[in-house]
Amino acid sequence: MSNFLSQSWLIDRRHALRALGSCISLPFLECMVPLRAAEQQSATPRRSAFIYLANGVHSLNYQITTPGKDYQFSRSLKPLEKHREVITPISGLHHPGALSHHHNCISVWLTGGKLGPSDRNSISVDQKMAEVTAKHTRYPSMEIALTQESLAWTADGVRLPAMRRCSEIFASLFGEPKGGKAAQRRDLRRKGSVLDANLAEVRRLEQAMGSADKGRLDQYLTSVREAEVRTRRADSWLDTPLPAVSDTDRQRTNRDVAATMAGDYFRTVYDLIVLAFQTDVTRVATFSLGGEGDAFSIPEIGITESRHQLSHHGGDAGYMEKLTMYDTFALEQFGYFLTRLAETKDLNGKPLLGSTMALFGSGMSYGHSHGNANLPLVLAGGSDLGLKHGSHLDFNKKAAGFQGYALGADGALTTAHYQLCSRPANSNAHMSNLLLLMAQRMGVETDQFGDSNTVIEL
Repeated sequence: MSNFLSQSWLIDRRHALRALGSCISLPFLECMVPLRAAEQQSATPRRSAFIYLANGVHSLNYQITTPGKDYQFSRSLKPLEKHREVITPISGLHHPGALSHHHNCISVWLTGGKLGPSDRNSISVDQKMAEVTAKHTRYPSMEIALTQESLAWTADGVRLPAMRRCSEIFASLFGEPKGGKAAQRRDLRRKGSVLDANLAEVRRLEQAMGSADKGRLDQYLTSVREAEVRTRRADSWLDTPLPAVSDTDRQRTNRDVAATMAGDYFRTVYDLIVLAFQTDVTRVATFSLGGEGDAFSIPEIGITESRHQLSHHGGDAGYMEKLTMYDTFALEQFGYFLTRLAETKDLNGKPLLGSTMALFGSGMSYGHSHGNANLPLVLAGGSDLGLKHGSHLDFNKKAAGFQGYALGADGALTTAHYQLCSRPANSNAHMSNLLLLMAQRMGVETDQFGDSNTVIEL
């Protein structure tokens, strides 16, 4: 009891376990909060994640046609139905600066910039947020991308480099900064386990912890162990060549095409982002699922074509079906991310999802014609930051003269809907208005971002 009152067991907020050239950043624990400051804890960190899906979606199977709380999930969005109360599907937003520069969609998605032949990009919203959060974290932001095209741009219009392999991300979280122990680090990554190397210090630290902290630490270390194992497995997917598939096999879904799975890779990346947020290594992360010209195939669900190839389907029914399968797959993985955020707790006992805004979407709507109006977007989380979810926010419906969605006699969308994906119904509905809202909720003091003309109310 005397130790508790004297607080001799307190550890620093940025305490890390270190051994053999590796380190484990700890989650926020009660023993990091001084006793007399317990009632004056700093506010829960605010976090944001941005997930990009290249080449738009199969719009006819994606679009939700009913606004408000009583909307019905579309086929592609069905995996998110269980998250209804913590998400907001958004329709009708666009980036005016991207409309005449189709292949710049990924570049302006988070900047709202205008990229003509002589234009320089502006700062992306994640980096604007990082200006506020960087002083609290080990890294200002985390950039992850299946290609070298990250979503992040500096104020000077320079694209930040991205990590691709899960082992890179894992090392950034749990490896010592570069220095004299490089050889030990390489040996550890090749042969051993970060967790095993630190196990003795973990056990020593546990002896001084209360039961609540022990529970949090055990849960966290289990997550580290699982991420470590899955990291090794997930990286193999990036090196797996596309399988040879016969024309007959292309006509059906074959879940045993590849030994390694794209889903393992995506879920491992999401797990690592959760760990980064939980340990406060960073509060801002971006993850691009591929560039506009080279988004990956998903052999495990029978998709051996690239996403770019499927998006330029030319009305081919087989390609359109596979594009819908791809959309659904990507949203299933995003749903996994939301589940992990919801089940991982902050020190205050609340889910990380409440303090984390997660935006999923694309800079195109209809890839076949490079239509980039009516962008597919889903905003999730952030209830502790004042966001209210549960409705479909439809800016098409808010447009004067909007005649409604192009529905056939069977109630399904017709190909006339593609016109809405190429020309905005509401010219004032800029995506930058949404980015401005997110920036403000992250503590950025500004009334303008990109080409915003107002701030979205949510």
